[in-house]
Amino acid sequence: MPMVSDMPNDRRPSVANRWAWASALLLAAAVGLVACDRVEKLEEGVSTEIQVRKEFGDPVTITVESDGSRTFDYPRQPEGWTNYVIKIGPDGKMSSLRQLLTTDNFARIQPGMSQLEVRNRLGKPAKMQRFDLKQEEVWDWRFKPQQESRMFSVTFDLQGRVTATATGDDPLDTQRN
Repeated sequence: MPMVSDMPNDRRPSVANRWAWASALLLAAAVGLVACDRVEKLEEGVSTEIQVRKEFGDPVTITVESDGSRTFDYPRQPEGWTNYVIKIGPDGKMSSLRQLLTTDNFARIQPGMSQLEVRNRLGKPAKMQRFDLKQEEVWDWRFKPQQESRMFSVTFDLQGRVTATATGDDPLDTQRN
């Protein structure tokens, strides 16, 4: 028996629209699985820079450290929920792979920290917004601790120092529901 809807015909999602949403959800799930799979393929102290680049692609930024090691940044913001930092030792092997957007790292963000300290701890934010009348700037990171998407926000004063942090629902996630 076909379902009857209270929605007028011109307001009902078309079959093509429903297929588009279903396809988008499947693609998002597949991307999540691929990211997980990438991390599992790499092993600290064993995987080479070539293997890291094969799995993650070219890093957004590369920082050369004084000891000759290099730090690769792989932010997945604004649409993703992760920010990876991968260190390549002077020997060309991966010495560490870290996901920065964790509750432990969020808890380490304290009033008085500089923007650079926060950026080094959490990676590139999904959104940076300045509020001139309030004399503050707010940076947001999307993360996914369980099944729901969340937003971690850091508020800075005009000197670039942390004044507050907050965690709430991800507006992008609530718009989809």
